[in-house]
Amino acid sequence: MSSAALSPERLYADAAVAEPLKALIAKVGQRSGEFPVCLANHLPMVLEAMARLGAGPERLEAYAGIYTASHSVPFPPAPVAPLDAESWRFALGRREREADLRRFFEGLVAELGGAEAVRQTMPVLAPGVAASATHGLMRLAYAVLRADDREIAAALGYWAATYLCYEDVPASRIADLDDPLAHLLSMRDEPSFYGVEAPTHLLWKWIEAMGHMQEFRDRLGRMRVGPDFLDRIRPAALALYAGTMSFEALHAVTGCHWLRLVSPVIDAPQTLARHFWEVVMALYTKIGMPPVPAPELLDEWRSLPLPDDRAIAAAAVASDDEHDHSLVFSAFEEFRYTGDRLYKVVAARRVGLIA
Repeated sequence: MSSAALSPERLYADAAVAEPLKALIAKVGQRSGEFPVCLANHLPMVLEAMARLGAGPERLEAYAGIYTASHSVPFPPAPVAPLDAESWRFALGRREREADLRRFFEGLVAELGGAEAVRQTMPVLAPGVAASATHGLMRLAYAVLRADDREIAAALGYWAATYLCYEDVPASRIADLDDPLAHLLSMRDEPSFYGVEAPTHLLWKWIEAMGHMQEFRDRLGRMRVGPDFLDRIRPAALALYAGTMSFEALHAVTGCHWLRLVSPVIDAPQTLARHFWEVVMALYTKIGMPPVPAPELLDEWRSLPLPDDRAIAAAAVASDDEHDHSLVFSAFEEFRYTGDRLYKVVAARRVGLIA
């Protein structure tokens, strides 16, 4: 059963949160997808995550106020000029066109419906999944989860305005690899990947810098993809995060959840997943390219005693760190999908309930 068909009683521990949450997301969703300087605005998404983890209306309202004020989240820049079915593509990656892109996608969603608008535009957007360090994908995933056409339009506009892709892979490039984790780990043998320099600490700037390295570009397009590709990258992402608990690897885990949410409404989800995994490969260099834990160690961690799910969720809800809400919600959802207890282990570690 899709989440859109579920009653509020099934979606939220506090059923009374449904209507206030809808209004609150509509309100905060009017602001820009980023706040100064070029950092992702997580608020529309983590409000949904917090509500599904048990937050009540008062906590959500308070958190929205804290987040908006502490990050000085702005509204999009003033519109420049209307966009149409052809010209929107020329606005890709131009943050100053966010308002124009939103208006274009609002019209497209009104005409086609949210899901069809996503399906028709994803062939253009998918190569630029690094948009705002993959947070365009995050916003779209939560909009699809909510079946919220207003948020779908905002998400598509945000993704388009912050679009970031690597140059086209040569037609002669042969996709000859099947193991995404092995392809990731093979990067440890390339000396140049240990001296990467990026102009700022921003994740998307690091991703962009990696695209200027020929040694990295030579690795793009090498993965064979098929219907099972997301199932192949999911355990690799989880192992990387379990071993590092790093900010960068966190996004690999949550990103697999976002891909799963978006996949049913697009025609080539495996292609989007390949582009996403190449972003993970770029960020692997930022954390020093550590080895992943041995399977035996991962199994030991899976057997660790854990707090009750409600305690983990409550710790996330009480946090003011948007990445706590994001990781715990995605980890719980991926556990429900896979049954892998390691998701609960990393969730408990993230919120400080186990070492």
